[in-house]
Amino acid sequence: MDKNRMANRLKLKNTEIDDPFWNGIISTVRNEVIPYQYRALKDEIEGAEKSRCLENFKKAALTVEKIRNGEETPVYECDKWFYDENNSEKGAFKGWVFQDSDLYKWLEAVSYSLINSPDIKLEEKADECISLICSAQLDNGYLDTLYIINDREKGFTNLRDYHELYCFGHLAEAAAAYFEATKKTALLNAACKFADLICDTFGKTKCLGYPGHEIAEMALVRLYRLTGERKYLDCAKFFINQRGAKPFYFDSERNRKTDGKDYIYNQAHLPVRQQNEAVGHAVRGVYLYSGMADVARETEDKTLFDACERIFENIEKKKLYITGGIGSTSDGEAFSFDYDLPNDLAYCETCASIGLIFFAERMLEINPCSHYADVIERALYNTVLSGMAEDGKSFFYVNPLEVNPVACELDSRKRHVKSVRQKWFGCACCPPNLARLISSIGSYCITENENGIFVNQYIGGKFACKNAIVEIKSDYAASGKVKIKITPKKRSVIHLRIPYWCERAEISEKYRLEKGYAVFETEREITVDIDFLVSPVLIGCSNLVSENIGKAAVQRGPFIYCCEEKDNGKNLHLLYFNEKTNFEYKDGFVLADGFRLITDSEGGLYKKYEKPKKEKMKIKLIPYYRWGNRGENEMRVYLNI
Repeated sequence: MDKNRMANRLKLKNTEIDDPFWNGIISTVRNEVIPYQYRALKDEIEGAEKSRCLENFKKAALTVEKIRNGEETPVYECDKWFYDENNSEKGAFKGWVFQDSDLYKWLEAVSYSLINSPDIKLEEKADECISLICSAQLDNGYLDTLYIINDREKGFTNLRDYHELYCFGHLAEAAAAYFEATKKTALLNAACKFADLICDTFGKTKCLGYPGHEIAEMALVRLYRLTGERKYLDCAKFFINQRGAKPFYFDSERNRKTDGKDYIYNQAHLPVRQQNEAVGHAVRGVYLYSGMADVARETEDKTLFDACERIFENIEKKKLYITGGIGSTSDGEAFSFDYDLPNDLAYCETCASIGLIFFAERMLEINPCSHYADVIERALYNTVLSGMAEDGKSFFYVNPLEVNPVACELDSRKRHVKSVRQKWFGCACCPPNLARLISSIGSYCITENENGIFVNQYIGGKFACKNAIVEIKSDYAASGKVKIKITPKKRSVIHLRIPYWCERAEISEKYRLEKGYAVFETEREITVDIDFLVSPVLIGCSNLVSENIGKAAVQRGPFIYCCEEKDNGKNLHLLYFNEKTNFEYKDGFVLADGFRLITDSEGGLYKKYEKPKKEKMKIKLIPYYRWGNRGENEMRVYLNI
């Protein structure tokens, strides 16, 4: 770990995005997604699954008021992951055990939106929600509506499954963001009060537990960086170091002894420094690895960072979809074995790709290398954007690379796959997660250290770095052309990422290549013209991925393309690319030379093999993130070749 090379993201308040591609998406999140999600949290979306999130906070606030008044409160069961009218009493908690986190993620998205575009009415709504949250907090700092409503004696008794520490993590992230946006302290005080209780509860001479669903680790580090309270960093370090230690804490919760295999799902089967691959629930995994990277940086722990590097390499080289999706199996929403990347069964949860971006960004800051930024770009422009409809009013939880609506309906193995985006989810982690990422996208573009500036994502805007002002005029998404004006305050080393997909770039300044960046120095104001020479290309896959042997996908710039039934007819499995195809790019879509196999319905199901007959056709492809916006239909990323 080279401290002199480490870099930091810019604070969001020091960024102003103005980009022909991203402006519309950010506007949609601000004007459509955030208000829509607020209505969803209030259960006002007709036809959508109920959230019950705000309802739970109101119940918890009433319970806290009764406690303070010395009144009796009922006790309900705390033995499920999900509660509804059919399996719980009327006054009890409703929804998933992690339901509180939906409100916290919404507040975090609101915070970033307020930094970008101040909005008094939106801030008032947020303040109302924060007041409700604070009124639901117990005097000792505990804040989790499931246990406050149902049974306060059961708090911290099932860390593996019941998500108090996960909900705390999202509370802390939201609190830090809202303070940065408004300087208001109510939510931050609530988060710190809960964090203080957690620090008093867990440690070497206290409870030896750790989160079943990770995020508290990186949230505690964020609170430490904001407040300077060392105990928050120490608690995060404890959670990281204790994870996977024997005897397994999760065994003690269940009064049994295991070999740890049951805890692969939670990444708690081995001490983290002994872990070499990404395993278990994909979202939990990348949240843990993000926290590991944070702690490694703050404590200068090279062994911990080495583990992060090994795990990242395993994801990037063996478990990453071409679209930036991770978590290939619906069984546990999890990473599978190396090179197991099925297209039609893919899970690829939107949250998992967002978490991958968090992990990659932290690795990029510790060790600026272009391949970390490349992974961010791959996930951001493809799977993440696929998770939201173009109007911002429906969402994908799962992002497969191949969809047949009939199979989604009739094949139980594929019922996790949806052929149309959903209005909302009872388990609604993905939409607010997407909103908070898109709203904070400005802080992912540039990192800096004492000597240099790293341009990692070519999103247009104005960026106020410590040692320079960087203004980017970007047509990156459409043409690959970028103009960067740099106004330095002192001599600075400029690093411009060469994207992984770019075979040749034209850059107006003389440069040297260093860890995937074009590097040069300047002490005067300069304007750099860049042309990344975008063109559609066929992309193959390692032949260790059995599903993609004899197939190829199309990529143009940062975008992976797919074909839909709307443009190419049914039975997309009959389509072939011409190996020497000529591409035509027009109005955002690609035309490729190809063939369609002529259907051989005559002669029965089986017959003597004959070379299949083909007819020439132009295959029309659209960016993957745009699929499913024109109604239900088949979709494929990989086609035969």
